[in-house]
Amino acid sequence: MLVKVFGAAVQGIDATLITIEVNSSRGCMFYLVGLPDSAVKESYQRIRSAIQVNGYKMPTSSITINMAPADIRKEGSAYDLPLAIGMLASNEMVKLDKLADYLIMGELSLDGGLQPIKGALPIAILARELGFKGMIVPQQNAREAAVVNNLDVYGVDNLKDVVRFFNDEQSLNPVIINTREEFYSRQTTFDFDFSEVKGQENVKRALEIAAAGGHNIILIGAPGSGKSMLAKRIPSILPPLSLGESLETTKIHSVAGKLGKEGGLISTRPFRSPHHTISSVAMTGGGSYPQPGEISLAHNGVLFLDEFPEYQRNVLEVLRQPLEDRKISISRVKCNVEYPASFMLVASMNPCPCGYYNHPTKACVCSPGQVQKYLNKISGPLMDRIDLQIEVIPVPFEKMSDTQVAESSEQIRQRVIRARQLQEARYRDVQGVYCNAQMNSRMLAEYARPDEKGLTLLKNAMNRLNLSARAYDRILKVARTIADLEGCESVRSEHLAEAIGYRSLDREDWAERGM
Repeated sequence: MLVKVFGAAVQGIDATLITIEVNSSRGCMFYLVGLPDSAVKESYQRIRSAIQVNGYKMPTSSITINMAPADIRKEGSAYDLPLAIGMLASNEMVKLDKLADYLIMGELSLDGGLQPIKGALPIAILARELGFKGMIVPQQNAREAAVVNNLDVYGVDNLKDVVRFFNDEQSLNPVIINTREEFYSRQTTFDFDFSEVKGQENVKRALEIAAAGGHNIILIGAPGSGKSMLAKRIPSILPPLSLGESLETTKIHSVAGKLGKEGGLISTRPFRSPHHTISSVAMTGGGSYPQPGEISLAHNGVLFLDEFPEYQRNVLEVLRQPLEDRKISISRVKCNVEYPASFMLVASMNPCPCGYYNHPTKACVCSPGQVQKYLNKISGPLMDRIDLQIEVIPVPFEKMSDTQVAESSEQIRQRVIRARQLQEARYRDVQGVYCNAQMNSRMLAEYARPDEKGLTLLKNAMNRLNLSARAYDRILKVARTIADLEGCESVRSEHLAEAIGYRSLDREDWAERGM
């Protein structure tokens, strides 16, 4: 008897339908074809145990299973449940009436219990697109899949529940969640707030500008000056996620298996902070079976790289292309996947190997050559993609002991949102440009052209401070964002003056100051 059961395979952040064909005939052999990997082949042992423990009879006939299309590699243990249901149905232990209406996925334990799977959200989106009535997944993935409307999602705990459901011996209740209500209620929930930060007004201002224009930023300061503390608070001042952005971000985290039991739509912008020992593959994504890396998990959020020069050179260099294209293509012999990677880069570093160069009270023991060598660990092309460079000075005791409450994240966030709205209106006709950081040279000439007074200021600054040529475009981009924060149509000289102050490392004499 030939039976068809439907599952799905995840490729990149999208799913593909897999038709599991089970044929039962005379004999005593078991064949599994259709390019399964080792984990799928091992499913036979788990299925055998689960069927027997739950009181069902293991088919004694010859069983041939084909997983179509055969040219797509099937990987992982998520096919256990559809394979088990197909085997039972081929021996008439499960009714066929409703099988074609449901997409089934789940990993089986030996006792028939169901374990969570990866990629439940993109699979649910596929099920709705193909017109399936419902989807059956492990209970732990039910909330994640239920985000998709117009689809009945059933969370089950055991193989027996699924068999009884198809045999009309038991009814299952679909999981219903109010996606929009939950999403909007959690948008302003943050663990950290800028009101807790004492002093550092100049750094807060730089972070506000970076958030408003989507600029990459590097914080340079001595140990204990508050670089990591400030960086952790950046998501609280970024504009809230839209539903479309949230869905895309959630899909990536679903494929990577990072959502957990309370999986639903991600409502706040991601904040990823990988350790400096990370490999280039873990940063970009990939592996023999490609998975999203840190830059994709930070999509629509913040990628924070603490101790920036301590990262391996090749890890830092792989960031160059995603910072420009806002996506990463992973090519392997057997597959080619593309992950989105539109993130805001926030880096922090010490100014020198000992950490106390330019410190107000502690002396630096490094020579000028050591300082320069330390800074040279970060390549010019990568530094070229960082718009703001700000020095973080340790907070004096008077500021730390001050009881006055600082400006909250919500107040800063409202200004950032207003600036972003201006940018969205300005670039609404330009494909792929949403903020000032994404402007090209032609757009700079159109939207960020300085007046005569501003040009004179720029010329003097570049000559006097020995600014490098690459600083010119960056200054104009940042000045455009400062103007947007003030609601100005044109870029004025005071905007340019402030933007020039955020190019510390571009000054040719930076490593020799104070020596």
